[in-house]
Amino acid sequence: MSKRIGILTSGGDCPGLNAIIRAAMKCASQKGWEVYGIPYGTEGFLRLENGKCHSEDLELKENGYDMPGFLHGIDILQFLSGSILGSLSKGNPGDPEIARTIIKGYGDLKLDALIAVGGDGSLDIIYDLAQQGNWNIVAIPKTIDNDVPFTERSIGFDTAVDKVTSALYDLTFTAASHDRTMIVEVMGRNAGHLALSSGIAGGADIILIPELIPKIEPNLITDICIHIAKLRSLGRKFALIVIAEGIKNDTGERQKNIADYLSQQIDRVSHELCLTNKPEFCDLDKIETRATVLGHIQRSGMPSSYDRLLAATFAKKAVDLIAAEKYNQLVVWQNGEVQIQPLDKVVSHIKQRHQLGICPSPVDTNGFLVQTARSLGIYLGFKSF
Repeated sequence: MSKRIGILTSGGDCPGLNAIIRAAMKCASQKGWEVYGIPYGTEGFLRLENGKCHSEDLELKENGYDMPGFLHGIDILQFLSGSILGSLSKGNPGDPEIARTIIKGYGDLKLDALIAVGGDGSLDIIYDLAQQGNWNIVAIPKTIDNDVPFTERSIGFDTAVDKVTSALYDLTFTAASHDRTMIVEVMGRNAGHLALSSGIAGGADIILIPELIPKIEPNLITDICIHIAKLRSLGRKFALIVIAEGIKNDTGERQKNIADYLSQQIDRVSHELCLTNKPEFCDLDKIETRATVLGHIQRSGMPSSYDRLLAATFAKKAVDLIAAEKYNQLVVWQNGEVQIQPLDKVVSHIKQRHQLGICPSPVDTNGFLVQTARSLGIYLGFKSF
């Protein structure tokens, strides 16, 4: 049966979104379906109702990737970062009138179903709109934070890990050349997945994640300086620290550029320890710290092969679910394969965790990655000797 489906990307952009759009478009085209790309998430329905775009402008074609000139058929969409549909990371459309207009836009486009690609916040918002408007929806998780519940991987995470790991590689050599302590702040909101995975892969000496270190307390700084002193006594005159942006300062408040804050505290405490004249701390007066905030560079770059494969399998599963008219599902990656979870279960969990101010899917503090980091001698916030 022919269907008319829409696809949108919502929330912050990340590598792999275009790969999802491409794969969904190709899978649906094989079935003879019409596919419509909704610009800027649910904002696209508002634009449709306000006459800023028209339904015929939104239809996606399987050969929509043709390049100008003689290179017809060149398919580069899966290699591009960002989203060709655009995306918005604004808050919930709290105005009931706006919500009604969005729901009307969906109806006027005469869609049989919608593929919504988003993170935990976007899925929460879109699910509520879908419930109000009786939309047929299938969701795909994407976020470099990897904090969507019930899925081991989200689109964009693998590429972000590669991006941060590459930066750590580069910073290692300048740190070694100048005997410096490099502090690298990475994204992740309240989750430490990105910091932990990239820190292990990038050879970090210290990894600080909010699941283990909610805030930077004085005894933590002392312990970090002692760990650095130990490294220097063993001949490693530099150190590499990865800190997740979700860690708070010593008063428990969110600190902009937490890496800079940590750098200042290490400088202060290392000097104080040096003044004790204890032999094990005598080298701490030579510590120089430098903080680097990687920022939005983590969200860019060509998607990794893994993210492109994940995008293709997620999109294929989403189209299959629509064909079977099995809606209100989240496509997930569990135990090495694509599976599904009911969206009501997923969103209920997200809402509950958000109300408590807790990450929807935090790092398992007893998981294998944490155990691996400790076994490698990486300092995670507990005394290491």
